[in-house]
Amino acid sequence: MGDEPLVRWHWLATHTSYLRGLLLDHAVIALLPVLIALVAALPLGLLCARFPRLYQPVAAVFNVVYALPALAVFVVLIPYTGLATQATVMLPLTCYALAVLLPTTVDGLRAVPEPVRQAATALGYGPWRRLAAVELPAAVPYLVAGLRVAAVSSISLASVGALVGRGGLGYLFIDGFQRAFPTPIIAGIVLTAALALATDAVLLLARRVLAPWARREAVVGR
Repeated sequence: MGDEPLVRWHWLATHTSYLRGLLLDHAVIALLPVLIALVAALPLGLLCARFPRLYQPVAAVFNVVYALPALAVFVVLIPYTGLATQATVMLPLTCYALAVLLPTTVDGLRAVPEPVRQAATALGYGPWRRLAAVELPAAVPYLVAGLRVAAVSSISLASVGALVGRGGLGYLFIDGFQRAFPTPIIAGIVLTAALALATDAVLLLARRVLAPWARREAVVGR
């Protein structure tokens, strides 16, 4: 099949709905695990920050999980979660994201100076109110930094899921390779990069809204 410019544009023009569907599927597969990991990282990070001896063993477990090849983990999960299912891809991606978010959560919670905690307690803040009003807001820049790394990594790794039947934009790479037709591959690369850039931009905006002081501190520190 030739890949002249006219053929490329014709393929793109006739596959816009297909590409849109793959992009949406990819976003769900890649980003939902990051959100789940964030929900899990907050209480687990709080526990590790309160009990430092627990942090190193827990972090070591997730570091080992993060080092496992994604494709191998997908294949191992197939007998339990099924072939071409979201769970087969999303479960490992959640663990990978948690391995990134746990250290940033702990660092963020530890970033609050002890005198600030004591001042909040002196003002009548209980443990939960102090957590919500002082500790978590201070951890926002750290959390967003971890989310940026975890999200981009998850968007990249999600493509590998196409090899086990559920990979969003990863189908374009397989399709283009099998047909020796570069256009789907190029489209997949561009859309993957666009999704990563858009996600990163949203997270940066969220940091500016939730932690405006972090940007001011960065400017002052220059």
